[in-house]
Amino acid sequence: MKITATPIEGLFEIYPVIFKDERGYFFESFRKEALLSQGIDKEWVQENQSFSKVGTIRGLHYQNEPHAQAKLVKVISGKVLDVVVDLRKGSKTYGKVYSKILDDQNHNMLFVPEGFGHGFSVLEDAVFSYKCSNYYNKASEGGVIWNDPILNIDWQVDTPIISAKDQILPTFEEFTEMTKGGL
Repeated sequence: MKITATPIEGLFEIYPVIFKDERGYFFESFRKEALLSQGIDKEWVQENQSFSKVGTIRGLHYQNEPHAQAKLVKVISGKVLDVVVDLRKGSKTYGKVYSKILDDQNHNMLFVPEGFGHGFSVLEDAVFSYKCSNYYNKASEGGVIWNDPILNIDWQVDTPIISAKDQILPTFEEFTEMTKGGL
């Protein structure tokens, strides 16, 4: 596994070593010691999977303390633009956006620490999977609106399909005011 730091502290890109032959392919999709070598020491307690049609945007979501979640995200099939926003109070990269295409060809992943808003847009019908370091708690969920003018995210989707819940999330400015500077 190749694990690479991003410009945002604590956020990592992960690329597995893929072994291909006439039968197909094989790779390790999770190896605790590889993550530990980068200081990623999480106990994964929940794994989620979703199917989304091309054009769908999900996010930007987070969980508040004490139910904050780190995530290990990947695509089982298809292609997405995975997007994260640093929402950590006092972080030198607060409000910075990072995006990466995740797909079923590279089988690449992102490790997203607690304190980030997370979402993705679907570039090809996709099955998306993610491990979580804490259990989902409905009362602790929050988010930032997907089309926030300050964040100015290019989701690479012309006609987005967005849930009613995601259409009424607060702006980044409103989030910053509500949380007094972040998570």
